[in-house]
Amino acid sequence: MSRRHDHEARMKRQLLFILLPSMLLLFAFTIYPALYSVYLSFTNEALTGVGALRPQNVGFRNYIRLINDTKFWNSLLVTFFFVLGSAVIGQFLLGLASALALGRSIQFRRVFASIILLPNAAPEVVAGFMWISMLAGGEQSTLSRIVAFFGITPADWLNTFPLAMIIVVNTWRGIATAMILLMAGLSTIPQEIYEAARMDGATPSQIFRRITLPLMMPTILLYMLISAVSTIAVFGLVYALTRGGPGGATELVSIYIYKQSFTAFQLGYGAAVAVIVLLITLMLGVFYVRAMKVEV
Repeated sequence: MSRRHDHEARMKRQLLFILLPSMLLLFAFTIYPALYSVYLSFTNEALTGVGALRPQNVGFRNYIRLINDTKFWNSLLVTFFFVLGSAVIGQFLLGLASALALGRSIQFRRVFASIILLPNAAPEVVAGFMWISMLAGGEQSTLSRIVAFFGITPADWLNTFPLAMIIVVNTWRGIATAMILLMAGLSTIPQEIYEAARMDGATPSQIFRRITLPLMMPTILLYMLISAVSTIAVFGLVYALTRGGPGGATELVSIYIYKQSFTAFQLGYGAAVAVIVLLITLMLGVFYVRAMKVEV
C-alpha cells in the first residue's frame, strides 16, 4: 500500500513538472495581464499628463464614466451584431454546410477543402487590405465591377454597408475553423445509426434533424463558445478595413479599447472597458458550459 502511495505521489510530481512551463506561460501572458488590467481600471494611469507622471487610485470613477459613455454602449451593440452575424450565423451555417459536403464523396473534394482553408493562409491585417481592394473605391472596386456586370448598381460598400461588409469578411475568415471543428463532431457519430435510420425509411432531412443535430450538439455548443469569444477579440481585420468608421458604425469594443488606451492615451479607462468585456466573456463561457451540462 505504501509503495502504491509513493508511486502515485511521484506520478503527480512528474505531471506537475511537465505542466509547469505551460502554467508559467499561462500566468505570464493571460492571468497576470488580466489582473494588471483590473488594477489599472481603478487608476487614472495615462500615457501623457498627470496620469503618466503620478498615477493615482480613483476608485470606481472609470466605471461610472463608462456607464454614461454612449460610445461604449454603441461599441457593445456593434460587437453584438458582429458576433451574431459572423460567428453565430455566418461561420456556423457555412462551416456546417462545408463539413456535411466534405463528409460525402463529392467531386473535387480536395480542391473544395483547399478553397475553404485558403483564407487562413493570409494574416489578419493582410486579409483586411486584400478586402479593401474588393470593397473600397466606389465604382472602381472589384466587387462593384462584378455586380455591375450583372446589372446591379455599384456602391461604396464600406461606407454604405459597413457593418454588413465586416461581417462578410470575418465570416470568410472563419469558415475553415468552423468546418474543421464540425467535421470532427460528425466523425464521432457511428455510421451504424445512419444505416439503421435508412433501413427504417427515414428521409435525409429526418436523419439530419433527429440524429445528426442532436448528437452534434456538444460540438456545436463548443464551437459557439470558441467562435463567440474569438470574434469578440477581433481587432486587426476590422481596423485595417474601416478603423471603426464611418461614424462608429464598425467600432467594435476591441477597437474602442484601443482608441481609448492608445489614441486618447487613457490607459485606466481603457482597462476598465477591457475588464467589463472580460466579465461579459466569462459569463458567456459559463452560459455555454452550463448549456453543455458540464459542472463549473
